[in-house]
Amino acid sequence: MKAVLPETMKELGAQCLLSNAFHLFERPGEGVIDAAGGLGRFMNWDGPTFTDSGGFQVLSLGAGFKKTLAMDVTGMKSDDVIAEGKERLAFVDEDGVTFKSPLNGSTHRFSAEISMGIQHRIGADIMFAFDELTTLMNTRGYQERSVERTFRWARRCVAEHRRLTEERSDKPYQALYGVVQGANYEDLRRHAAEQIASLDFDGVGIGGAIEKRLIGDTCAWIGDAMPESRPRHVLGIASVDDIFECVENGGDTFDCVAPARCARNGAIFTRDGRYNVKRSRFRTDFGPLEEGCDCHACTHYSRAYVAHLLHAREINGFTLATIHNERFFVRLLDDIRASIDAGRFEEFRDETLSRFYAHAGRAFVD
Repeated sequence: MKAVLPETMKELGAQCLLSNAFHLFERPGEGVIDAAGGLGRFMNWDGPTFTDSGGFQVLSLGAGFKKTLAMDVTGMKSDDVIAEGKERLAFVDEDGVTFKSPLNGSTHRFSAEISMGIQHRIGADIMFAFDELTTLMNTRGYQERSVERTFRWARRCVAEHRRLTEERSDKPYQALYGVVQGANYEDLRRHAAEQIASLDFDGVGIGGAIEKRLIGDTCAWIGDAMPESRPRHVLGIASVDDIFECVENGGDTFDCVAPARCARNGAIFTRDGRYNVKRSRFRTDFGPLEEGCDCHACTHYSRAYVAHLLHAREINGFTLATIHNERFFVRLLDDIRASIDAGRFEEFRDETLSRFYAHAGRAFVD
């Protein structure tokens, strides 16, 4: 969470935080975090923590893509996909992945065993098996081979997790989630889900590149193979409609950098849609970022002030905008949970989406 303290995240209602294992491996190093008493103690967060496995960097450093939902899948399929203007910094083989550091160009090797070792030393409460995240533009044949490779890595992760849990028996138990890949192919997703369900995982990560039109279906395909006792975590999803689709089809928990990243660029989420506070019309708007919001930013500061800070590239602008966006999504998930308990999920979904997207195409929306 750039520019926001863990204490603030707790105050705005966040229940858990996810950290990037690859970035923590690069700095400050998993040994430093282990010596500090684990991730939670290191960053003064007393709630649950997640770490990803490094699998996302297979995509972001390998093919150069960031937003998997926005990939153009209409072109020719290829087994050597690279985003325009990007250099390949991740190279996959049967045993693992060789990364070239985006920080200093040094070479790092990740495998199932290495990822488990790093995550055990980081000490998050929940961690993920090492997987290969492909693009939507890879060929069908490559997707098939990748699913089988991810399953072989998953078996190695389970074995190494068991060994490290016994070796580090003085440490709190860390749950391990498997990750289901398979791109936008129903048969591959179902097959991969059955593979992951057959292993001794504590939960499942619904990951990989997904076409937006299939996001709900993908959750359903995977959920069909999962025992009800295994939580389902949807990786990297934070669009309002996508969250409803995933919840409706079995998603339990979510993580995404989008609320914070959008905030730093001035994009503000509200119940009435999203807008860019950096637009000129808000420079003399002394109302809150969102009327009726109870977050610290909205109850203490104006759109004009936040707009000024962001234009001036002041850190406090990032902080205030991020506080609001994170509160928006935390409140959204709280309200979804309450609607399920009250037996009115579908009604709440329709009301929320109708209101949120009613301003599409108008000046209020970015």
